[in-house]
Amino acid sequence: MPLRNSWPAALGEDWRYGGFGLYVHWPFCEAKCPYCDFNSHVAAHVDQERWAKALAAEINRVGALTEGRVLNSVFFGGGTPSLMEPATVDTVLKAAQAAWPWANDIEISLEANPRSVEADRFRGFADAGVNRVSLGVQSLRDADLKRLGRLHDAREARAAFDTARAVFDRVSFDLIYARQDQSLTDWEAELTEAMQMAVDHLSLYQLTIEPGTAFWDRAQRGRLRGLPGEDLASDMYQVTQDVTAAHGFSAYEVSNHAKPRAESRHNLVYWRYGDYAGVGPGAHGRLSLEGRKYATVGWQAPGKWLAATEAGSGDENVEKVPPHEQGIEQILMGLRLLEGISVQRLQEVNAGAIDAGGLQELLDLGFVGMDGDRLIATETGRPVLNAVIEKLIAS
Repeated sequence: MPLRNSWPAALGEDWRYGGFGLYVHWPFCEAKCPYCDFNSHVAAHVDQERWAKALAAEINRVGALTEGRVLNSVFFGGGTPSLMEPATVDTVLKAAQAAWPWANDIEISLEANPRSVEADRFRGFADAGVNRVSLGVQSLRDADLKRLGRLHDAREARAAFDTARAVFDRVSFDLIYARQDQSLTDWEAELTEAMQMAVDHLSLYQLTIEPGTAFWDRAQRGRLRGLPGEDLASDMYQVTQDVTAAHGFSAYEVSNHAKPRAESRHNLVYWRYGDYAGVGPGAHGRLSLEGRKYATVGWQAPGKWLAATEAGSGDENVEKVPPHEQGIEQILMGLRLLEGISVQRLQEVNAGAIDAGGLQELLDLGFVGMDGDRLIATETGRPVLNAVIEKLIAS
């Protein structure tokens, strides 16, 4: 479907509230983690030069549609982007620089596994232009790393973190909690250790069992034992908030914690409902063009995406996002943020997005609050955010 024409032009400018970013999906991994539901694939060999050219071609194509926009961020996700050759990253970033003017403070992030073979590439990534790395540490306990299907151990994770810190000013890492047989005391001790390592940003996720993953299959057969109950998981969430806050890391988003001005700028583009180009297998994008917002998604299978891109476009599907869905998406994304959402902005896109009765009930219960024009989820509401959003959105 061609990307064209017309709702009111004002709707097409709404993305400026959140900015403009580029997401690049590298779908290849050394191994598939049993909890992972991302579009990732294990491949014995990858033609990096061919993939670099294809990713650059997609950037050129989308750049022609969005000419003149200032690019605020680039994010290499996956999969395991640190398996890319630095030359591949360099080709992609050169294409992005040719396609759009860059913000003076552009953030260029790359996800990495803390394996020594990948850490050896960090200097090459920095030379290509990457200025922020996000390490998938996931745990500082060897037994749990094995359960999570990770190929590194805790010693290797710490060594990779030290290597990253020597190369990059901005280093984040991920941890997963509410793991099998993990106690509240265990998690508090592990998180406290992590805070001694942390530079300025942490992503802390509760383990979720997603359909289509190996963990899901095990759970269905009764073979995934020792997961915490709802009360313990809730206590772990609260400990996470307490420990990070005590170390000066604000929970600026439900699962992300940062020191002031160290928030992930790329993820803020998503949560503030900006526009972003998505290139690579299965990559999603949101693009406002000629007064309309479009949702784009690339072909998921790497081979199919590669062939389609070389034939002219890697998009499997392009759909218009009508105003009422834009309002819903703003709520879904923006309420995850500590800063919440602008009610005026929401009403400009979709005046009927919020259920007035549901909002009043949530206000009365203290699950949401108002800070001037901004609707925010309170400390009481954030742990049950899905239920809050369900109550808030007009049917």
